[in-house]
Amino acid sequence: MARDLNYTRNIGIMAHIDAGKTTTSERILYYTGKTHQIGEVHDGAATMDWMVQEQERGITITSAATTAFWHYNNEQYQINLIDTPGHVDFTVEVERSLRVLDGTIATFCAVGRVQPQSETVWRQADKYHVPKIAYVNKMDRTGADFLAVVEEINEKLGARSVPICLPIGAEDNFQGIIDLISKKALYYHDGKDLVNYDIREIPADMAAEVEEWRGKLIESVAEYNDVILEKFFDNPDSISEEEIIDALRKATVDMAVVPTCCGSSFKNKGVQFLLDAVVRYLPSPLDKGSVTGKDPRDDKDLVRRPTPEDPFCALVFKIATDPHVGRLAFIRVYSGRLDSGSYVLNTRSGKKERVARLYQMHSNKQNPIEFVEAGDICAAVGFKELRTGDTICREDKPIVLESMTFPDPVIGLAVEPKTQKDLDKLGIALGKLSEEDPTFTVQTNTETGQTIISGMGELHLDIIVDRLRREFGVEINQGAPQVNYKEAITTKCQHRELFKKQSGGRGKFADIIVEIGPADAGVSGLQFVDEVKGGNIPREFIPAVEKGFKSAMANGVLAGYELTAMKVRLLDGSFHPVDSDALSFEICARQAFRKAVPKCGPVLMEPIMSLEVVTPEDYMGDVVGDLNRRRGQIVDMDSKGNARIVKAKVPLAEQFGYVTVLRTISSGRATSTMEFSHYAEVPTNIAKEVVEKQGGNRKHFDEDDE
Repeated sequence: MARDLNYTRNIGIMAHIDAGKTTTSERILYYTGKTHQIGEVHDGAATMDWMVQEQERGITITSAATTAFWHYNNEQYQINLIDTPGHVDFTVEVERSLRVLDGTIATFCAVGRVQPQSETVWRQADKYHVPKIAYVNKMDRTGADFLAVVEEINEKLGARSVPICLPIGAEDNFQGIIDLISKKALYYHDGKDLVNYDIREIPADMAAEVEEWRGKLIESVAEYNDVILEKFFDNPDSISEEEIIDALRKATVDMAVVPTCCGSSFKNKGVQFLLDAVVRYLPSPLDKGSVTGKDPRDDKDLVRRPTPEDPFCALVFKIATDPHVGRLAFIRVYSGRLDSGSYVLNTRSGKKERVARLYQMHSNKQNPIEFVEAGDICAAVGFKELRTGDTICREDKPIVLESMTFPDPVIGLAVEPKTQKDLDKLGIALGKLSEEDPTFTVQTNTETGQTIISGMGELHLDIIVDRLRREFGVEINQGAPQVNYKEAITTKCQHRELFKKQSGGRGKFADIIVEIGPADAGVSGLQFVDEVKGGNIPREFIPAVEKGFKSAMANGVLAGYELTAMKVRLLDGSFHPVDSDALSFEICARQAFRKAVPKCGPVLMEPIMSLEVVTPEDYMGDVVGDLNRRRGQIVDMDSKGNARIVKAKVPLAEQFGYVTVLRTISSGRATSTMEFSHYAEVPTNIAKEVVEKQGGNRKHFDEDDE
């Protein structure tokens, strides 16, 4: 018998760092009977923080999934829960989880209120149209203020936060909550009983406040239920609890309101009420309805309903490597049924793949299952070529679901193995890590031969390096990434080069007169002009002169960086009937380059980046001041809503660590994007330092100074 999807909830917990996401997850697992002991984050014992790095640092790095069951109104609800990280460096984990979830618990700290990363995750949830309920945690902390958080959610996030409970006391005196719908008070007592509260009457001194906020609650959902609307004007007291819950559920699924409750997860207060709110107000897969995709054969729209009868289709939202079972693909099933051992089509690669085994996940542990159906979240093993964002479906009914977009990495680091024997191991390990994490990329710099790894921030790369050491046993040396400088020349000069070599027998001889200068506008590489008259240099030797100059351009005279463009006019020369050959003229051209280019005003060129910073107005002055210190040139300033947009051109050499600095000066509220713009001359004092570092030709600068 197919299970009723009305009793399934696919939810996530999202928040700013330290709002208490993982602590709340642990309480949910405990009160649903999934675990029999509460694991604490500060002890490194949280079930959902299973990575060594998470336990050591007390932060969540990777999203962990689990399934729990909650009894409400004599029905058993299945809750598929994903605990996501709060740190901006791991934003990809939040992004991909929200893409496949039906609802989310947005957790706020009662003291910190709406923080920068709260805004980021809220925007991500809006992007994927994920309904939310808000949970104001840490009500026992000094400075906790529930209604101030409600106000900030409305102001900063542009939402309509509707309290469904009020706290009884706050800080050290936080005793419990008042349910605004049933008008009952829940007083919590210490201890770890599964039912750790007593239901009592509302305290007399709070009666007026309760009536006021209950009225606001009914008012905000009245339009979602015509019966309530009529009763609201005639006789508000006759509105039943069921009618309020029904209207509030519809408004939440419609993303018109955000039911808001409070508690203290660490003190075990308010978590059962939160679970009731999850099953009451957050949507089931049926509420979310059908998904639309494209037919890869003719690009027509296709619809899949959330039923086991429809053709199977699912989205891969995460790839993870498990030491025991290998590559795990986390999938969200949108329609149909998938049996263990069956075959599916990967619409991106067009290949058929076998699902060896299916698992229901509990953090990093797997429980084998025989099949999954529409609405399920599970992990599968056996896929060879799956990537994050791929659609898998029935072979005869192909469909492509909307994939996910991920931000580009912002910081790079050069790495190499400490021993040569680890070279292959490093390549395999980096391949696996970049497969798991779409915001982590690996490139080889063709000019320096260095392996450059890039990610979302310094913490991100720190964790990657740590994982290389612990999981893959690869010890690495890491350095700062190199800026890819170039060289150019600014003036013309004429030069005669004579190359003679006698070594007994046949010698070497070549003689050329050239004019070397900057290339014409828009020309890159070597611009070679042959102006030799009267056969002073035989035709067959002229390509050798060109080849000599071309190869010499790979190593400039200042610091050995590539010379990007140059014009050479071959004016005249002479040859020896016996000793001259192509090689002599090639060597002669190289020597001419080494001697003449230093007289042509050589300069160092650096990559300039186009930078765009979006910042709240309060931090505008600090952001612009910082860009000026980085030799940045402000190109444009604009405004969009409450935010200010600064566009600037900044040298790449000044941008390392910029994202971290920007977060610091803007309290994490400014964001930046950067892309390559052009090459420009490096100021003399900085060029001198770069050349010295490379062990290049300082003499050129010293002559200029004299």
